[in-house]
Amino acid sequence: MEIVVLRLGHRPERDKRVTTHVGLVGRALGARGMLLAADDRGVERSIKEVTKLWGGNFFVKTGVKWGDEIKRWKQEGGKVCHLTMYGENILDVIDEMREEAKSGKAGIMVVVGAEKVPYEVFGAADWNIAVGNQPHSEIAALALLLDYLQEGKELKAVFEHAEIEIVPKRRGKKVIMTRKE
Repeated sequence: MEIVVLRLGHRPERDKRVTTHVGLVGRALGARGMLLAADDRGVERSIKEVTKLWGGNFFVKTGVKWGDEIKRWKQEGGKVCHLTMYGENILDVIDEMREEAKSGKAGIMVVVGAEKVPYEVFGAADWNIAVGNQPHSEIAALALLLDYLQEGKELKAVFEHAEIEIVPKRRGKKVIMTRKE
């Protein structure tokens, strides 16, 4: 299942940590990469460093034009899911999304906004999804969507080429370091 996160509305002076966390949650929970509709190399560097240390092949591309990315994605047969508290409840559409994703015909682009999202995004989206119709964090919404979409399977993912790996334990900590210095 191919999933890519498109972050738009990023305000560098205010949203640096939130946008970084959107990328980290996307990476940890099964997305292939993040497109950032802003030019913030700091966010890109942070996520790339985490990917280098903790493994996986997550990409970050900054400075994208969100309209062009959505258009290209759809032209290539992909589907677009816009996370918004004004959308349909996730429980009402998640089965449809899973079927699309499992068919192998369409990857899913998840649009995560910050401030006011342009109306064109609502119109271009195949699904405008709400994890609840109350104010909440876009990070939490992304995490819930990714988990529901993949039915928890992403929680057992193995990240290739990791230099740091946590070995799950009931008590205590076990960390494997393979970092080459």
